[in-house]
Amino acid sequence: MQSGPVFGNMDKFVGLGVFVDTYPNEEKQQEAQKRRYSPGVQRVFPYISAMVNNGSLSYDHERDGRPTELGGCTAIVRNLHYDTFLVIRYVKRHLTIMMDIDGKHEWRDCIEVPGVRLPRGYYFGASSITGDLSDNHDIISLKLFELTVERTPEEEKLHRDVFLPSVDNMKLPEMTAPLPPLSGLALFLIVFFSLVFFVFAIVIGIILYNKWQDQSRKRFY
Repeated sequence: MQSGPVFGNMDKFVGLGVFVDTYPNEEKQQEAQKRRYSPGVQRVFPYISAMVNNGSLSYDHERDGRPTELGGCTAIVRNLHYDTFLVIRYVKRHLTIMMDIDGKHEWRDCIEVPGVRLPRGYYFGASSITGDLSDNHDIISLKLFELTVERTPEEEKLHRDVFLPSVDNMKLPEMTAPLPPLSGLALFLIVFFSLVFFVFAIVIGIILYNKWQDQSRKRFY
């Protein structure tokens, strides 16, 4: 992971991000401007959200990630006297996030998104960052489980062919790979053949001009 402004991680990351946000930046800004949320869009913080990024999207802190959010839920995880748990499950392009934050050892649904495509070979990481207000949040453990999933040969091929994270029915801007710089030999060959073509064009032009002049002289005799 690289340090950055997105909860301690770099912006325009590549992969799946699950965020536990404890401070409503967008709500505070709208309160300052004397504008209120309507009940249909209001969110209660702390808030868990998920985002899939192919390296082209920026996380919008001013709006608490709302423009790129796949889904989310309220999670009251501050100042509790017991451990809280979060489970992230990814099976056959289906992302499910559940939480146990009531101390009852019961899972509650938080986020469920079908059509999530994540490549193989990625890594897990955890980070955090704070502004003027801060809490202490300790990650006690991180447990990973490999699920046994039966796939048809077609499903296995589709799974192998995923190279960048994406979500079905969600258009992510295409990544444009920078062109590699030309080597010295390639640059020399380009210049050389350009000069050869230029000289060849001049020679052809001279030949055609001479033929045109010869034909013009014959008309006068």
